[in-house]
Amino acid sequence: MTVLAIAFGAFCATLLGGLAALRFQDRLHLILAFSAGTVIALAFFDLLPEALRLGGTHYSAEALLAVTAIGFFTYAVADRLLLVHGHDKPTEQRGWAGAGSLSAHSFMDGLALGIGFQASTSIGIAVAVAILAHDCSDGMNTVSLVLKNGGTQRAALRWLLADAVAPILGAAASLLIQPSEGQLAVVLSAFAGFFLYIGASDLLPESFHAHPKTWTMVATLAGAATLYLVVRLAS
Repeated sequence: MTVLAIAFGAFCATLLGGLAALRFQDRLHLILAFSAGTVIALAFFDLLPEALRLGGTHYSAEALLAVTAIGFFTYAVADRLLLVHGHDKPTEQRGWAGAGSLSAHSFMDGLALGIGFQASTSIGIAVAVAILAHDCSDGMNTVSLVLKNGGTQRAALRWLLADAVAPILGAAASLLIQPSEGQLAVVLSAFAGFFLYIGASDLLPESFHAHPKTWTMVATLAGAATLYLVVRLAS
C-alpha cells in the first residue's frame, strides 16, 4: 500500500508538472535543474551503495559497475533511436512519439519504486523522493514535446494523463516481482545507469539551455544535497 500511495503521489506530481508547463512555459528551468541533481545523486549516494551491499556475496564490485555502465549505454541507445529531439523538424507524430517514450519511462519509475522498497525502506524513500521530483519534470516535458511539435492542448492533456497513470501501473507490476538479493543488486545497478543518463544528458542540458547558468547550477546542487540528506536520514 505504501508503494501504491507513493505512486499516486507520482501521478499527482506528473499532472502538476504538466499543468505548470501549460501555464508557465518558460519558467521551468530551475525545476528541471533541481530534478537533475536529485536523479544523479540518487545513483551515486543510494542505488550504487545499496547494490554493492546487497550483491557483495554474489558479484564483484567491478561486475556491478559494469551493469551500471550497460544500463547507461542501453538507455543512451534507446534515447537516440526512440526519443524525439528538438533539432528535427517538428511534426505532431514526433510529439506523440516523444510523449509515448516518456510514458514508458514513467512506467519504469514505478517499477523502480517498488523494487527500491523491496531492497530496503531507506532506498525506497530515496527513490520515492527522486521519482516525485523527476515525474514533475516528466509531466512538463510530455506537455512541452506535444505542444512544440504542433500538437493541441487537448492532445497534450491526453498524453499527460497517460504519463501520470504509468508509474501507478509500474508500481503495481513491481508487487508481482520478488527478486533475490543478487537479482536486486543487478537491477539497482542498472537503474543507477538509467538515472545517470537521464540526469546528465537530458535534464541538465535542458535546464541550462538559454537560461542563466549560475542559478540553474545552484538548483542542481540543491537537488543533490536534498537527496543526500534524505538518504542519510532514511538510513
